[in-house]
Amino acid sequence: MGLASVAIQVLPLDETDEDLIPIVDAAIAYIKSFGLHTVVGPFETTVEGDYDTLMEIVAGVNKKVIEAGADNIITYVKIAVAKGDVLTIEEKTAKHRD
Repeated sequence: MGLASVAIQVLPLDETDEDLIPIVDAAIAYIKSFGLHTVVGPFETTVEGDYDTLMEIVAGVNKKVIEAGADNIITYVKIAVAKGDVLTIEEKTAKHRD
């Protein structure tokens, strides 16, 4: 497989806003630590790379969120994969930027 992309939304439950931000920040830092092209949005973080690395990120992000203090998590994951490369984040969004 070629280039794939994953959108990850981590929702720690039963946390106050004050507690929530550092937990989500830990998830984003973990995702960024892989050095892949990453775009942080208001609801989810999207990352591009090879499929196996992306699956490693998906598997590990919940562990990082628990380590950061969350007791309960809901994680939504969207995966775009193809035989070749998927459209990049830039190709999907460039025309919509100011």
